[in-house]
Amino acid sequence: MTAPAKPSKIALVLGAQGGVGGETAAALVRHGWTVRALVRDPGKGGRPGVTYLQGDVMDPPAVIDAARGAAIIVHAVNPPGYRGWNRLVLPMLDSTIAAARASGARILLPGTIYNYDPADQPLIDETAPQRARTRKGRIRVEMEARLEAAVGDGARSLILRAGDYFGPRAASNWFASGLVTPGKPVKTILYPGDKGVGHAWAYLPDVGETFARLADREGELPDFARFHFDGVWDADGTAMVRAVARAAGLKRSDVRRLPWGLLPLAGPFNETLRELLEMRPFWRFPTRLDNRRLVAFLGEEPRTPLDRAVVETMRGLNVPVR
Repeated sequence: MTAPAKPSKIALVLGAQGGVGGETAAALVRHGWTVRALVRDPGKGGRPGVTYLQGDVMDPPAVIDAARGAAIIVHAVNPPGYRGWNRLVLPMLDSTIAAARASGARILLPGTIYNYDPADQPLIDETAPQRARTRKGRIRVEMEARLEAAVGDGARSLILRAGDYFGPRAASNWFASGLVTPGKPVKTILYPGDKGVGHAWAYLPDVGETFARLADREGELPDFARFHFDGVWDADGTAMVRAVARAAGLKRSDVRRLPWGLLPLAGPFNETLRELLEMRPFWRFPTRLDNRRLVAFLGEEPRTPLDRAVVETMRGLNVPVR
């Protein structure tokens, strides 16, 4: 009698040169997966154990070809600097859905808090209504709706929602755009949040490890699965600032509030700033993700101590630490 074939442990990662995709690719390699990455320039790869293939996610046949034999497709690709979101994000996802249908792979999507109205409730579980207030949030809601609709056509998916990302190799986020400046010593910490308002952060190596643990148990998941990642919950907006100050060796952290009122002046000339301005409500209201379903499934949520996560992030961004 022929033994049943073992499930494939081949993963295709889209966006492997970015923060979420790169850390997820590294975690999958640690967990024994064979990892392919579809990138425009394979010469800019560098993650050990990852095979880099040349291609563009906007080219569906290229994604379908790269996904042959894969059990999972990590869809962690985004337009750089938030530019072209309304034109590019959904076609990118459609390429991945087409590849999942062709290969039978499950799509793994890094989700965000932007699907929600931050004024609705401070603690959000996976079943909460998605009432996005921003254009980016509405696109996120549509992305998830397309994934759920595709389940009926053979494309399974897993969504892991998390707060604002930070990590050693990610320079396009709030941490690297205000709290520190890549390549420069910390003298002033520019904080976007209102005083006393909690904020959710997600350390990318922990997110990647969570994805890898979920991927290892992919066969136990429903066809459309959603989990929330709690990450670093900064209850009053001071924990992250203090951690940066300690890492930088500041005796007195010079903390300034982001001048939100001045950003609209530059917004008409800068698409990235226009997108960032939409995120203002998430710094005015506390929005925490309820991870009880994730913990019940995995047993725990991977968690790096905040001080270590901040030091490793700053080192990765070439920011001097004490």
